[in-house]
Amino acid sequence: MKRKSEKRRPESMKKRRAAQKEEAELKSDIHISVSDQLYFAVLQQKIKSTADRHCFCIDDELSYENFYADFGPLNLAMFYHFCCKLTKKLKSCTLAKKKIVFYTCGDQKKQANAAYLIGSYAVMHLQKTPEEAYSLLVSRNSTYLPFRDASFGTCMYNLNILDCLCAVYKALQFGWLDFSQFDVEEYEHYERAENGDFNWIIPGKFLAFSGPHPKSKMENGYPLHAPEAYFPYFTKHNITTIVRLNKKMYDAKRFTDMGFEHHDLFFVDGSTPNDSIVRKFLNICENADGAIAVHCKAGLGRTGTLIGCYMMKHYRLTAAEAIAWMRICRPGSVIGPQQNFVEDKQSSLWSEGDVFREKMNEQENGKLAVTRILSGVDDITINGSNKNKMSKKEEAELYNDDEEMNGITQGDKLRALKSKRQARASTGSLSQEEKNIHSRSSQSLRILLQSSGQSYKAVVNPSHLPDASEKRKRTRTSLPANSVGGRRTVSRRRRTQCSLQSMRLTRLWYPFPFSIPFCMAHCSAMLLCVSRQPALLIAHISKSFIRLE
Repeated sequence: MKRKSEKRRPESMKKRRAAQKEEAELKSDIHISVSDQLYFAVLQQKIKSTADRHCFCIDDELSYENFYADFGPLNLAMFYHFCCKLTKKLKSCTLAKKKIVFYTCGDQKKQANAAYLIGSYAVMHLQKTPEEAYSLLVSRNSTYLPFRDASFGTCMYNLNILDCLCAVYKALQFGWLDFSQFDVEEYEHYERAENGDFNWIIPGKFLAFSGPHPKSKMENGYPLHAPEAYFPYFTKHNITTIVRLNKKMYDAKRFTDMGFEHHDLFFVDGSTPNDSIVRKFLNICENADGAIAVHCKAGLGRTGTLIGCYMMKHYRLTAAEAIAWMRICRPGSVIGPQQNFVEDKQSSLWSEGDVFREKMNEQENGKLAVTRILSGVDDITINGSNKNKMSKKEEAELYNDDEEMNGITQGDKLRALKSKRQARASTGSLSQEEKNIHSRSSQSLRILLQSSGQSYKAVVNPSHLPDASEKRKRTRTSLPANSVGGRRTVSRRRRTQCSLQSMRLTRLWYPFPFSIPFCMAHCSAMLLCVSRQPALLIAHISKSFIRLE
């Protein structure tokens, strides 16, 4: 009789027991309360939402694109998408009385990235300190795999989740991280190899990018971009200084002729800079009129190392915080022994920064008069000799590009890996409503390597370009000049002529064996030449025809 009664149990009893079993499974795993409504869980398997809780997971939605054995942290765009998704759920009226459970059931790498996301969200939106957020994450004796660099060999330096949370906290303090002004579409567009491969590390101050080549082309499946492809974006975003850390791949005059400062500070791919290079780099950046664009081969290792030195000196970031922030902005930054180098330089750069700020305060108070001419006095020894003066042999090596052009270096491998990644429409599936939570009031026009001719016509307008008479030519070895001020107005007739020139140039280049984005990049570069130095346009077209013949 018992068995018959068991078979006749109501269906509701079975559902109730199933729910209790699922609740027990949830409690048996790591289950952390982040706030009164928000929970973070590390589970063994996926779970479903119930009447009193809403569960969601991003393990499959947001995935890190690795170079070698690196697996995180997830980049700035993915963090943005996560924040939009979670903020919408917490503000939803239908979920107001439910617990929001963000969970991960992936491997240790997925768990580390999920913990970094929820911890960073707590710092950014729930007013938690990095230490408070991290203590919540480890409150149930949970451990997370530390992040590593993008090298192929053994991991030499561990970056833990607390380092990433501290980096996010410092970025918020200094105004580097502001999702109300963050253009996620622009970020995702320009980080791709075919669209320029660059990222802002400090908005308005440092842009890291992959090294330009003599001409725009495809090589072994990797898109290479000529210096001219970057001119429109750099001009629009007040980038005045270019720093090259790899051996010569293009003529620096192509930048200086357009009014940019250009500096060469070569050191070997994958290695660390000497004190002279670090000092010169800091001096260049401290005296730059506008933003600085820094590149090596891939724009990751050497580029991140020197930018990190600046961040430690002028913002007192720890080495781990600097590396963490750079990897959030530009994954793969700072590689191998460069990580230990940045850590070793931390204390000395902090001291230099303290002295620098003290002198600046004295200068502002009228106690000290410092001119830019004396900015390089630290390089001169007591007996009057300059230890850091580059010998003719060393200077010639900068232009001996056999090793880095013909040999396969670490930068070549990293660039090739990045270019082989499968194209994705977006790093996360978000509705328009979710995107509107952190939308920019006015989004920037796409400038670099766009296939749309309309974007180029809108941006490459002579009325937005500095007057050639006001912006002098600069050489590779010149000191930073005074900032360029003023914009010139152009008559309606001139605008019409430039539009016609744009159309003619587009028609001229279209039949040639280059892709449309490359052609548009050259067209925009030509229009810049027309507005500044017409003679350069003739030379540019002549060289193009010679290459085609």
